Amino acid sequence: MHFDFTNPYPTTRIPVFARNVVSTSHPLGAQAGLRMLWKGGNAVDAAIAAAAAMTIVEPVSNGLGSDAFAILWDGKELHGLNASGPAPQGWTPQYFRKKYGDGATTPPKRGVDSVSVPGAVGAWQALSAKFGKLPFADLLQPAIEIAERGYLLPPVVQGKWEAPIAELGQQPGFAQSFLPRGRAPKVGELFQFPAAARALRLIAETQGEAYYRGEIGETVARYLRDNGGVMAASDFANYKPEWVKPIAKDYRGYTLHEIPPNGQGIAALMALGILENFDIASMPVDGPESQHLQIEAMKLAFADVYEHVSDLASMKVTPAQLLDDGYLAQRAKLIDRKKAQDFKAGNPVKGGTIYLTAADENGMMVSFIQSNYMGFGSGVVEPTFGISLQNRGHGFSLREGSPNIVEPGKRPFHTIIPAFLTQDGQPVMSFGVMGGNMQPQGHLQTLVRMLDYKQNPQAACDAPRWRFNAGFEINVEHQMDAATVNELRSRGHVMEVINDSYQDFGAGQFIWRAGDPKSEGYLCASDSRRDGQVAGY
Repeated sequence: MHFDFTNPYPTTRIPVFARNVVSTSHPLGAQAGLRMLWKGGNAVDAAIAAAAAMTIVEPVSNGLGSDAFAILWDGKELHGLNASGPAPQGWTPQYFRKKYGDGATTPPKRGVDSVSVPGAVGAWQALSAKFGKLPFADLLQPAIEIAERGYLLPPVVQGKWEAPIAELGQQPGFAQSFLPRGRAPKVGELFQFPAAARALRLIAETQGEAYYRGEIGETVARYLRDNGGVMAASDFANYKPEWVKPIAKDYRGYTLHEIPPNGQGIAALMALGILENFDIASMPVDGPESQHLQIEAMKLAFADVYEHVSDLASMKVTPAQLLDDGYLAQRAKLIDRKKAQDFKAGNPVKGGTIYLTAADENGMMVSFIQSNYMGFGSGVVEPTFGISLQNRGHGFSLREGSPNIVEPGKRPFHTIIPAFLTQDGQPVMSFGVMGGNMQPQGHLQTLVRMLDYKQNPQAACDAPRWRFNAGFEINVEHQMDAATVNELRSRGHVMEVINDSYQDFGAGQFIWRAGDPKSEGYLCASDSRRDGQVAGY
């Protein structure tokens, strides 16, 4: 691939070239990973160290009670890891209807009844045991140091820290953990998290066993029960992440790989499969024709995903049916190139986060994502160990007949998705774009820019984005060309221009393999919408 290295978008960032590299949305996370590479560790060691540090430096987005997913190139083949956690054994539709009324359509958005079993620490364990080089305890040392010494709050994280306080301030443990002076920390103010340091030390000493089958898991489960939940220590003890085979779709001579359901990565594959039926490259990159087709393809994909996708064992259609070329070509024919539409699900049956990526000079590449879902997740924080718990249970349905209806031990529909690009079976790029349902939309938009328009990863990352919400509603970044926005409005898109650097339009990290890692290295990008950084050597 010969990229165009001009960057027509307003940013001060340029691609970073290195043989060993970590890209995250916070500089201290990237530097934690780089420390492991300097110590002789590999990309997996770097990714785990960065992930642990990110639970401390960006707690709005993730924590020690997060879920996680990963796609990894080990030098020979791809591996997928699903470290999302299941529902507690006490969760049934009847449990929620009795507690929240027959009119409830989902588990609650916040609180103890939004917390499914956390999987991120299990992901660290599994990745380290299978692919790591350094001792597991070494990987958590940077995070422990940051939690104990503290760090100075950066601007983007601070804004999102402050935003949900009115909603979350009364959740168990929240104020004690995240409002140390009775308010959110200010930009440049020191934040220390000694409780999380205590947890990280115990996780390090026991290689994670204390989290699931020891003191931490027992303490968290008891705290949730004491505050009205039903999580049991056995729910923690029985948890194990699952190694999976990524699902894939070809596009413009490359292959995009995503984790199979219960995640929404299949939406990006479907949208690209629909766009394969159009000559996108013949249209101006930032013009309304290209943007309209991408929006409509994404809407078609979401219509099917929201109807059909759940924990794989509960799906009534298969990923292969949703990704069938003939089916996607039929869906593509529904697009009116001059008019926006509100698409419904088709019938393919025949007859929300931090993302980081790391790569090393030996060719190992890791695409890793972990998340508490909405800002600060459930809002519940076990105070002894600083375990900030996700709210992935809100992703379940209480609607009878839904493939995503809540059941004991079942995984909810998930928004976080790592991605990986190959060509002819060889690694090309490890990447992801965090941010709720923006994630497959970000995968689509950045890949189209790179593969159809030859924009380099940093330019593709910095380019203005749109975000589909529902129906005809589209959010667009304020940098998007005004003439394009007006033309999209004339086609029926309900456009709202928003200036939000954090959630609405996602934030990506990209590592593109330029050739032999030892001689040519990697071309890397970090999203200017966050406080992040590419660190490499």
